[in-house]
Amino acid sequence: MAAGTSARISAFVEALPLKPGLRVLEIGCGPGVAARAVAKRVGNGFILAIDRSEKAIRLARAGSADEMAAGRLEFRQVAIEDFALHPGDAPFDIAFAMRVGALDGRHPGTGRAALARIKAALRPDGRLFIDGGDPLKEIELDRGLQL
Repeated sequence: MAAGTSARISAFVEALPLKPGLRVLEIGCGPGVAARAVAKRVGNGFILAIDRSEKAIRLARAGSADEMAAGRLEFRQVAIEDFALHPGDAPFDIAFAMRVGALDGRHPGTGRAALARIKAALRPDGRLFIDGGDPLKEIELDRGLQL
């Protein structure tokens, strides 16, 4: 992992089932630390990192010039419950989130909306991972949208 990457983020990213060529969606990217680490792991793949905070997206873009120039990383300012693929976007293989309020059970209505948006953005066999496991846990999207 890159210098400055916390042990928590490093462990989470290392545990993700990443391989070259995957399309990955990060929900709640903050300043982009995990997104950059994932970009290295997916090689010629692609990561779209989203966050509802304008400041977070600004910081993430500022620290990710190389990955963005290579076309492997993009940032969008949008809340997950409002997220939708842009026309022409391919669906994602994997989505992940760390410390995202909409997915931690504290806001059930927002959580249901977020899960519906995530499921719509993933391939039929796509997978969602969140923190709260050791170091992550998978959310089964086909078992009804329950958190």
